[in-house]
Amino acid sequence: MLANFGIGALGFREDGMNEVWKKPPVSLASYQAMVGQEIGVSSWHLVDQGRINVYADVIEDHQFIHIDPERAGRETAFGTTVAHGFLTMSLLSIMSYEVMPVIEGTTMGVNYGFDKLRFISPVRSGSRVRGRFRLIGAKLRKPKELQSHTNVTVEIEGEDKPALVADWIGLIYFA
Repeated sequence: MLANFGIGALGFREDGMNEVWKKPPVSLASYQAMVGQEIGVSSWHLVDQGRINVYADVIEDHQFIHIDPERAGRETAFGTTVAHGFLTMSLLSIMSYEVMPVIEGTTMGVNYGFDKLRFISPVRSGSRVRGRFRLIGAKLRKPKELQSHTNVTVEIEGEDKPALVADWIGLIYFA
C-alpha cells in the first residue's frame, strides 16, 4: 500500500470508490444556487518523492529538478526536487471528489478544460497540498448537460503562495 493515500498496490482506492459517490446528492437547483460560494476545502495530499518519481515515469519527464534530490539541492533555488506542475494539476480530480457535491441524476462528469491555469509556486518533495473550491458558474448547455465552472486554488501547507490557481470547466451529464 502507498502510505497516506489510501491507495492499494494496484493504484485503486481500497474501498473501491471515490469519495464523491458516498455523499448524498443535491438537486440541480441547489447546485446552481451555490454559484459564487466557496464549496469547500479538500484534505491534505502528500506529494513525496515516490509520487513524483511515478509521475515522471508515466509522462516520461525525468528532468533532474524532479527526480534527483542531491543535484536539485545543489543546482536549484528550490533546495530539493519539485513536483511537475501537471502532477499538482492532476490532483485536482481527487481533491474535487472530496469537496464538490454530486447532482441528482448525474451519470458522469468529464473535463472540458481550463479558462485559466497558472503555476504560482513550486511544490517541493515532501509537501502537502489541498484544494480550495469556489463554484463560479453552472449553466445547462442542453437539457441533460451542465457546464460547471470552478475556481480552484491549490494551497501548499506552510507556504504563503499557492501552488496553482485554475478556472476549471467540467461537463456533467444526466440520465
